Amino acid sequence: MSEGSAVTPEADTPTEMEPSDIHDILRNDRRRLTIKNLQEQPDGTMGVRELSEAIASLETGEDPPPSDKRQSVYVSLHQTHLPKLEEFGIVSYDSDEKRVRLEDRVREVEVYMEIVPRYGLSWGEFYFGLGLLGTLTTIAVLLGVPGVEALGVTVTATVFFVILMLSSTYHVYAQQDRILFQRFRKE
Repeated sequence: MSEGSAVTPEADTPTEMEPSDIHDILRNDRRRLTIKNLQEQPDGTMGVRELSEAIASLETGEDPPPSDKRQSVYVSLHQTHLPKLEEFGIVSYDSDEKRVRLEDRVREVEVYMEIVPRYGLSWGEFYFGLGLLGTLTTIAVLLGVPGVEALGVTVTATVFFVILMLSSTYHVYAQQDRILFQRFRKE
């Protein structure tokens, strides 16, 4: 194994992944989509054919995706991406059974995968925008800008705090609850 890899050469005991390794893993769309698709499965397991079809469908926007695209994804997963993810202990890949299983090691890369693809914003950008909008609205109320001054500071602050609370509740529910449940199942 190369220096800086996830497994020490002396033993097969995983060490903490280097940020450069994590970025190398997540730099490729198909590896990210592999992790995402496996996370969405109740048992974290998928067949390679099923996984390649899901990824090809996301890449093309077609359901079912064209057979040449499915084949291209299948080959790249089998030859390149799954072995790389397995090398770092993120997945277990049984090439005979053509099954992939997500491993606990995925927790080390999950924090780097925070994306809200539907809107093209990360959660950090969303929260920053919400905070900025709340601050500017509060300043507008304090300065007596017509139309917003009638709201009052208390109402404005309450509305933005409620929106922040609801957003963070959704974020935890959508992104983290399955991780918590996975932790309970494995213990």
